Amino acid sequence: MTMDLDYEFQPAFTLMTANLGPGESIKVEPGAMVAQSPDLNIETSRASKGSLIGGFLKSVVGGESFFINTYTAGPSGGWISMAPSSPGDICTFDLEPGKDMYMQGGAFMACSPNVQYDTKFQGAKALFSREGAFFLRAFSEGGPGQVFYCSYGAIKEIEVTPNTPIVVDNGHLVAFTNGISYEAQKAGSWKTTIFGGEAIVLRLSGSGKAWIQTRNIEALANKLMPFLPKPSN
Repeated sequence: MTMDLDYEFQPAFTLMTANLGPGESIKVEPGAMVAQSPDLNIETSRASKGSLIGGFLKSVVGGESFFINTYTAGPSGGWISMAPSSPGDICTFDLEPGKDMYMQGGAFMACSPNVQYDTKFQGAKALFSREGAFFLRAFSEGGPGQVFYCSYGAIKEIEVTPNTPIVVDNGHLVAFTNGISYEAQKAGSWKTTIFGGEAIVLRLSGSGKAWIQTRNIEALANKLMPFLPKPSN
């Protein structure tokens, strides 16, 4: 069963509201809740299964919180509104069993109760990427589920086929489906890699869908750096 959702203020400042039926739940990244009906029950638990140390490491390298909040509606139902921490859009992906979804760190916002996630290493070359070297892998347990993911800026969907691979700046990739393979590579020559502003890119090939964002939070941070106060001696 899919959730009853309302989207407002797309794509720059999207607010997503989940209208929950009696006893219905949604798992939400800490800090994403904006407002809610007063009769929701909230329970905080570890975000990942497995060992305590393993779960902590997955959260650190995956760019998401070590904990997750589960909101459950009472007998009369309820609602919860959510938004990402940066200006941008929110999209929904219907996750079928055996059909994984991969997201960059920070893209995950919420999911249905039967969705779990762990981390996947991008490869040794991606260690030199400023945007991170790990993806978040979301998968469903016990039937179909939904993942709600967010971006910095608007989101564009691109169809990837064996005849139409794409190359994406690592900081602009939001998510992609399984069926797509990826390779972290230099943007060009070492001169381009060092001085051209495109250190590591991802070549996506295979069959599936990819989502890119129109803005890059790392690029914004670099623009703001000259205006930040200098530390005093």
